Amino acid sequence: MSQASVKEALMKTIGGIQDNPNLSNVVFRAETEWEEDVRCSAKVRGFEPMIVDEPPELGGQDSAANPVELVLVALGTCQEIMYSAYAAVMDIELTSVKVNARGYLDLKGLFGMDASIPPGYKRISFETEIESPADDESLRKLIDTVENHCPVLDILTRAQSVSGTARVAGRELHRLTTDAA
Repeated sequence: MSQASVKEALMKTIGGIQDNPNLSNVVFRAETEWEEDVRCSAKVRGFEPMIVDEPPELGGQDSAANPVELVLVALGTCQEIMYSAYAAVMDIELTSVKVNARGYLDLKGLFGMDASIPPGYKRISFETEIESPADDESLRKLIDTVENHCPVLDILTRAQSVSGTARVAGRELHRLTTDAA
């Protein structure tokens, strides 16, 4: 798809939302299932199932990326998609966009060895390398726009309400609800 095609698709979607604001509310879904050991499969829309695994030191077979790596993949690819989309809308030519994301995790939190250490990332950092013939002012506007509108960056930086249930033989055994702070 060319930059013009991306712009056309996005402008059509934006126009549809302007005509019918209810079209802006969408739900994304994923179905996951434990396969064996610490390997799982994930289904999204009509795509082939994606395998998720752990490295051997975490009990896995190292057959695929693990969940915390997928968070970094989600951040990097969402940034790249947003650069492509907004560059198309803003008529900024891009030659390439690459993101190098790192997540810093202390395994003592994961293994419950220290209650003061969270089980997830302590921090995430990313570096974006952009190649473009555009001027610095245009690129700064693009960068600001991307960083202010990237859904995954927003998910990672803004408190989210999360709810879930655990069911055994169809009966609810546990309910989790967190409120956004």
